[in-house]
Amino acid sequence: MNHLLPLAVVVPLLGAALLVAGGRFVPRVVAEAVGGAVAAATAALTLYLLLAAPSPVIEWVGGWTPHHGHSVGIVLHADHLALGMAALVSLLVLAVLVYSWRYFDEPPHKHAGSFPALVLLFQAGMCGFVLTGDLFNAFVFFELMGVVAYALTGYRVEAAKAVQGGLTFGVVNSLGAYAMLMGIGLLYSRTGELAMRHIGAALDARGAPDALVLAAFVLLLTGLLVKAAAVPFHFWLPDAHAVAPTPVCMLLSGVMVELGVYGTARVYWTIFAGPGGIPPEAVTRTLLTFGVLSAAVGAVMCWYQRHVKRLLAYSTVAHTGLFLIGLGLLKPEATGGIALYVLGHAGVKAALFACAGILLDRYGSIDEYELHGRATELRLTAGYFVAGGLALAGLPPFGTALGKAVTEEAAGPWLAAVFVLVSAVTGGAVLRVAARVFGGFGAAPADDTECETSGEREQPETEQQLTRVPDTMLAVPGALLAGALLVGVVPAVRAAVGSAADEAAAGVTVVPVPPHWSAAGILLGVLSAALAAALALLAVRRPPHTRSRHWVDPLRLLHSGHIGDYVAWTVAGTALLGALALSGVL
Repeated sequence: MNHLLPLAVVVPLLGAALLVAGGRFVPRVVAEAVGGAVAAATAALTLYLLLAAPSPVIEWVGGWTPHHGHSVGIVLHADHLALGMAALVSLLVLAVLVYSWRYFDEPPHKHAGSFPALVLLFQAGMCGFVLTGDLFNAFVFFELMGVVAYALTGYRVEAAKAVQGGLTFGVVNSLGAYAMLMGIGLLYSRTGELAMRHIGAALDARGAPDALVLAAFVLLLTGLLVKAAAVPFHFWLPDAHAVAPTPVCMLLSGVMVELGVYGTARVYWTIFAGPGGIPPEAVTRTLLTFGVLSAAVGAVMCWYQRHVKRLLAYSTVAHTGLFLIGLGLLKPEATGGIALYVLGHAGVKAALFACAGILLDRYGSIDEYELHGRATELRLTAGYFVAGGLALAGLPPFGTALGKAVTEEAAGPWLAAVFVLVSAVTGGAVLRVAARVFGGFGAAPADDTECETSGEREQPETEQQLTRVPDTMLAVPGALLAGALLVGVVPAVRAAVGSAADEAAAGVTVVPVPPHWSAAGILLGVLSAALAAALALLAVRRPPHTRSRHWVDPLRLLHSGHIGDYVAWTVAGTALLGALALSGVL
């Protein structure tokens, strides 16, 4: 069964190669069907390994096994959490390919298989990243998914803003990749190993950490937190989401950003959690600082958006902050809670972007104000959007609510308040959009009121502006929201997710009671959902007024759109990482 593991990467790679080679010779429907079939086969394979294979599944590719205790080959090391992430990636890729069936108005210079081929390459990179046990190959897959993500972000290359968004994405994420590669080089120079667990064992054998180990930790975390879009590494994310095709946004916010959080956890657990790594107090201080900062900035910026895709992107930044807070607690209950939270969030956020795509392609706009009252006919989409907003706000019994509740219980009252407020603000922003766009509530806001970037007069991504929403575009968000609901409802799912998280963190946590609903967690979930609804109601009832100077203006100005500014903030974030880690070591 171990020999099946490489197929999770090989199958989508071969599918992409087949589409690149033959896509120009087959009808579009055939190319898209092949892409969907390959994604479905990979999803079936990862689910089979997750359910049937003993954990962990270890495969030394090409038979290059360790020699005298030293690794000389590439190892795939898949525990239940890694296989679960690979299955999540594959299922979401399948959902995206179904959603985008005959979606794009392809320019003449692109052939039928270009988009599904890029998506399959993206899938291969993400699956390889979560399954590899080799740090250098984690970087290789990290770069593969990064390069493909740049291409997908700027897929509509005929639009200048798409090129700019893809360039910003590429520059900032490339800086993170360079930092990660330097960190790998430092660890290799110290240990002579590239397999993650062998690196950790070699560091532990040397005793207390020194400056080189600390620098490697900071550089690796820089690369991973850039991918996770944690503040102040986050600037690329809203710019990319504003221009990327909707199906691509479903993957970026639904799963790629979460892989940055997963990578942070795995690198710490396997390399730096022992006596030769970084003290737990330093890790907790670092992740809590970046988590609270990301949650606060993301929530505030989310509220002040009128461009719906940018609003959802900042919501992703805010929830990344919550994930980092839970991870930084280094508690078994919080680890299981965040795993559930990530699983539920993937379905909810992808579904919300799918609904945003329906608005764009039906009305030629993604601007909350310009769409005021125009989508009252889209009742099913309105229901999805409201359900997604309530799920983001933490309303039971969604999986997001269960993950939030379990993590809040482990976090204590002060950090639990952060979870409640951030969930309420981000969920309230989505409900506000739903009330204005689908319900026509409140007076039509003035064009120059308190928001950063509009989304009016956008070009639809479909062949022509839709007069009827296709069944595929309606079925996908419904299925994604149903999946997010099942995460919170089915006891076997939450028990399996909690067990997988504990297994992955073995050595830094003990096995806890499986995640479960508590009275306090339910009450806090209802409270945050009620606050979200109240915020949305106040926003639509407030009389529109001309925009003036506002307390959030300095924060808006930081999001300048200039690549040089974003590079400077990336360097500043790395310096802050180093200062926090060093303060915990001294």
